Amino acid sequence: MADWSGLAFAAGAGLVGGAMNSLAGGGTFATMPTLIALGLPSPIANATSNVALQPGAIASAWAYRDGLEPMSGISVRKLSAIAFAGGLAGSLLLVATPTHVFDLVIPWLLLLATIALAFGRRASGLLRARFSIGPRTLIGAQILLGIYGGYFGGGVGLMMTATWGLLAGSEPHRLAAPRTLMLAMANAAAALIFILAGMVRWIFCLPMLIGAILGGYFGARLGRVLPPAAIRIWTLLVTAVTTAVFFWRAYS
Repeated sequence: MADWSGLAFAAGAGLVGGAMNSLAGGGTFATMPTLIALGLPSPIANATSNVALQPGAIASAWAYRDGLEPMSGISVRKLSAIAFAGGLAGSLLLVATPTHVFDLVIPWLLLLATIALAFGRRASGLLRARFSIGPRTLIGAQILLGIYGGYFGGGVGLMMTATWGLLAGSEPHRLAAPRTLMLAMANAAAALIFILAGMVRWIFCLPMLIGAILGGYFGARLGRVLPPAAIRIWTLLVTAVTTAVFFWRAYS
C-alpha cells in the first residue's frame, strides 16, 4: 500500500504532466519517471502513465471536434481506425517486452521524443520546401505513429504534426484537431490493453489522473499568458534532463 507522500507525489506529477500536454506536449516525461521513482517497473509505469493521461486526451479531442476534416482525401474515420489499430499493436508489443529490455530501449525512445519536441516543426517546414510525397504514404506513416503511440507515445503529437505537414501538405494550425483525435484513439487502444493485461497500478493512477485533469485545465489558462519561448524552453529542459537521467540509469 502506498503512503500519502507517494500518492501526493503521483498527483503532483499528473498536475505537471497534464499542464505540459496542454502547453506543448511531453507530459509523459513528468509522469512515467515519477512512477518509476515510486517503485514501479518501467513497463508498468509506462502503462499506468498512459491511462492516467487518457482523460485529458479525450477531453482535448472533444474540444477540437469542430476542426476535424479529411487529410489528402483520407477520411477522419479511416485515420482514426488506423490509429486505434496501431495503438493496439504497440501496446501488445509493450506487454510482451521484458522489463530489462524496455529499460534499455526507453532512453532511445525518450531521445527520439526530445528530438521531435526540439526540431519537429522546423524539420517539417524544411522538408516540405524540398519534397512532396503522395498521400498513400500517409496511411503507412499513421500505422507506425499509432504503434509508437501505443508502445510509448512520448513526443508522438509533434511527430504527427511534422509527418502530416510533410505528407499531407497541411499547415500546422490545421492539424491540431486531427492530431489530438489520433492521439486519443491510439492512447485509448493502449489503455484498453493495459487495463485488460493488469498492467495499471490504480493506487497511483487515480491520483495522477486527477492531477492530470487539473493540470490540463490550469495549463491551458497559463498558456494564454506565458510567452511561447518560455513554454518551449521549460518543456525542452524537462525532456532533455529526463532523457539524460534514463541514459545514465540504463547504461552506467
